[in-house]
Amino acid sequence: MPVAHWDLLVIDCPDPWQLSPFYEQLLGMQRLEEGDRWVIIGQNDKRPAIAFQRAEDYRPPQWPDPEHPQHMHLDVRVDDLDAAEAQIVALGAKPLPGRGDNYRVFADPVGHPFCICR
Repeated sequence: MPVAHWDLLVIDCPDPWQLSPFYEQLLGMQRLEEGDRWVIIGQNDKRPAIAFQRAEDYRPPQWPDPEHPQHMHLDVRVDDLDAAEAQIVALGAKPLPGRGDNYRVFADPVGHPFCICR
């Protein structure tokens, strides 16, 4: 049984409300949720979605220059943050700064950030 289920691909951007309509039209998705710093689009709330997250001081990627960040990370859904954290660390992930009541941030074994969310 998997530790987590894919929930969101999170894309950093300067203005989520400006970028998300492009992807809504491109992918045939609809707006599912929004907050003061993000917009989530998808086909429905039962399938993985795409979130656009406002990033202050956003600098666009410079493909294929590895010296510039690519501005995306996965969010995976878990039922129990503590239990999932123990399993994920045992798999080789490292905790990163960033945790709240409903999420925790990790790096995969080669350093890519991802979040577990309840």
